[in-house]
Amino acid sequence: MSPRIILKAEREKSLLRFHPWVFDGAIEEEVGHIKFGATVDIYSHDGDWLAKAAYSPHSQIRARVWTFNKEQVIDNTFFKMRIQQAYEKRKAWLDAESSDAFRLVAGESDGLPGITVDVYANVVVMQLLSAGAEKHRDKIIQAINALFPDFCIHERSDVEVRKKEGLELYIKTHQGILPETVVIRENDIKIEVDLVQGHKTGFYLDQRTNRKIAGQYSKNKAVLNCFSYTGTFSLYAIANGAKHITNVDVSQNALDTSERNLHLNFNQNDCDKVSHEKQDVFELLRRYKEEGKRFDVIIMDPPKFIENKRHVVKAARGYKDINRLACEILNDGGVLITFSCSGLMPSDLFNKVIADAALDANCCLQIVQRLNQDYDHLVASSFPEGHYLKGLVCVKSPKL
Repeated sequence: MSPRIILKAEREKSLLRFHPWVFDGAIEEEVGHIKFGATVDIYSHDGDWLAKAAYSPHSQIRARVWTFNKEQVIDNTFFKMRIQQAYEKRKAWLDAESSDAFRLVAGESDGLPGITVDVYANVVVMQLLSAGAEKHRDKIIQAINALFPDFCIHERSDVEVRKKEGLELYIKTHQGILPETVVIRENDIKIEVDLVQGHKTGFYLDQRTNRKIAGQYSKNKAVLNCFSYTGTFSLYAIANGAKHITNVDVSQNALDTSERNLHLNFNQNDCDKVSHEKQDVFELLRRYKEEGKRFDVIIMDPPKFIENKRHVVKAARGYKDINRLACEILNDGGVLITFSCSGLMPSDLFNKVIADAALDANCCLQIVQRLNQDYDHLVASSFPEGHYLKGLVCVKSPKL
């Protein structure tokens, strides 16, 4: 008999809706000697077969579903098929003439739980975050190589969430020679990506369209780009004729990369429109308020404030504080473009936080656009947890 998990009564409902997670509290019995990352069959309390999943003994998410097809075998063919399907979708959407970087695999939303794969020009960077993904590493590499035989394949499984799965941090170049940096094209803008020390797998591909939108609001404007990282929002602002941009980040390395990105794309006169502040954003906004400094456009793209549900209230206070300060130094008629990349921050709560920030700043914000992660970071309808990036474009006005 193959290893299997039997659920408690009434706990199969999420699987019947094709949600890919089985939590430890839903399990009544584990049958057989189940090895780390092994494929197990999931059965209801009444004995109905439900799914095949990867077993993770150290995680609250005890099993992550590979397939709801009983006949499907989790082998090399399976991974080649799933990754090929993911690639075909992206190929149909991506304008390859203007952009050569994209998310190839978005984990559960592509039917590959715990697997993230990004393409940067001629380098593929993968991140394995679950026990099942770890077990099938070689199959995943073979599937990527079948699509991109001449590309470097590098793994950046160096994120803390792996520890919840009982996994150590892991970095390795599996194929080719890894360049320290690579220059990608995004909507015809050149961007240097740090593949060794860069955030996530090297860069924030999920903001591609949002950067373009932000640029469209920047013509002849004084722009403040908070948590600017390598300055990519500012590249779009200059390309759209911004008057001046101030980039703010605590990382000198990120600001240095921002300088290089400027010179990759623009002449010296345009580069001189950008200044860099190595500062804590909260402290700098308070200083700008005291000095009476004002901006026409403020971009607020902070790092993830929430690591678990216990942090939601504290994070909401942080989002409110920083957006209140932004409202206070934003000119009337100015535009606030603000984001939360915290998956545990619900959209309706984020909206309320921004509304409360405006109220405390004694102004009114009118929402012009709602922004999300880019198309290649797709979200399966059965897996709403895949939607993490939320953004608002707001216009400031006096109280109505």
